[in-house]
Amino acid sequence: MTSTARPQSRSYFDCTAKFADGSDTPRAFMERCIEDIERLDGDVGAFVVTGLEAARAAADESTARWAAGNQLSPIDGMPIGVKDIMETASFPTEQGSPLFKGWKGARDCAAVAALREAGAIMVGKTVTTEFAATHPGNTRNPWDLDRTPGGSSSGSAASVAAGMVSGALGSQVIGSTIRPASYCGIYGYKPSAGGINRGGSFDGFSQSSTGMLAATLAEIWSLTREITSRAGGDAGHPGVMGPMDLPAARKPSKVALLQTAGWANATDQAKAELQRAVDAMKAAGIEVADRDSDSAVGGVEDAIANAMKLSMDINAWEGRWPLNTYNRDMDPAGLSESAHGRLKQAVSMSQEQFVDLLAERERVRAVYAGLKGKFDATISLSAPGAAPKGLEWTGDPLFTVHTSLISMPTLSLPVLEDDGLPLGLQVVGFTDDDADLFAVAGGVLSLFEG
Repeated sequence: MTSTARPQSRSYFDCTAKFADGSDTPRAFMERCIEDIERLDGDVGAFVVTGLEAARAAADESTARWAAGNQLSPIDGMPIGVKDIMETASFPTEQGSPLFKGWKGARDCAAVAALREAGAIMVGKTVTTEFAATHPGNTRNPWDLDRTPGGSSSGSAASVAAGMVSGALGSQVIGSTIRPASYCGIYGYKPSAGGINRGGSFDGFSQSSTGMLAATLAEIWSLTREITSRAGGDAGHPGVMGPMDLPAARKPSKVALLQTAGWANATDQAKAELQRAVDAMKAAGIEVADRDSDSAVGGVEDAIANAMKLSMDINAWEGRWPLNTYNRDMDPAGLSESAHGRLKQAVSMSQEQFVDLLAERERVRAVYAGLKGKFDATISLSAPGAAPKGLEWTGDPLFTVHTSLISMPTLSLPVLEDDGLPLGLQVVGFTDDDADLFAVAGGVLSLFEG
């Protein structure tokens, strides 16, 4: 079932100048997206449900605003996919589970409400793994239909990569935004913890963040700021701040290279591609340190070595509810084997164990935070290689899990490849310095352009 055509993401910002002069319109742009949905999604399976006629009507309204010069924001009329763990007034929210088939909360989550206020158009709900955890859906990678798109933001990444929408909401608690972005060859962003308001989204884990997937870095930033300027961050967090336009690119002076626990699983070509990125940085005058040349980097490598188990144990305790009520009050046969396994682990844990886990997480975060001021960012692979074949799992998250554990803002830049397929370069910043991460990422990205 391998696809034969290279997928092409579709940038909305590439067309907004034409919207302003009337040579193109948001409605025409929407029709191009709908054409790809109707042509491709039968094979890709990115969407759970779409509302194409409503999207057309909204695009007509946006077209009128652009023609009058009173568009609501730069993303007015942009077609958006919404991960199906996030409530939407116009669509059901099924969370990738048969237990919630057809369930509709009749309200928009905070991020969707903000996007609508900015004029963006919700085209449909995108496939997620069960409860945004490990049990996969049936979405296929547009680059190769025999491969996973990654997860849990499977449909969001695939829909952007295939040009069905220009941007999509995702979420990440382990690697659920960055890894799909890497596998699908698009831009992915996980903000600092609490950076984008999660109100109305069914992902209550302490390491979870609403994230973004889009065709360009500028669109990732603009979508984020249009949300946070209206809805802020999670309760108690101000949310991502900074200019409304993409921060100016800034070449970093020094970055730290992290191999992470994923290094042993990386392909030879992935390792060579990362070295190519390092060589390009050094040629541009950027200093690159690793565990062998800098003890502070070595200390971080040691601290994050157990990030996967630590994160999974924290998630298990935090996920006891609502899994216990699903198992008790709903049909337990509707839960996957992995969900039953997580519940079994949670029931076996004590509150005291959880306290110890949180203390260890704080220790790891403090070690990583010690790099601030010495380095502009850290870099690593976004995944150990190209998307694996098969739909039975969503791929190895070992390269991404430490970024969720330490709560730092993270970007995946689609500048590497493995086996002729996309592979992301992961750039990680420092908590609540998301705008600076985008500036640094822009500087890194310039090394791969032209």
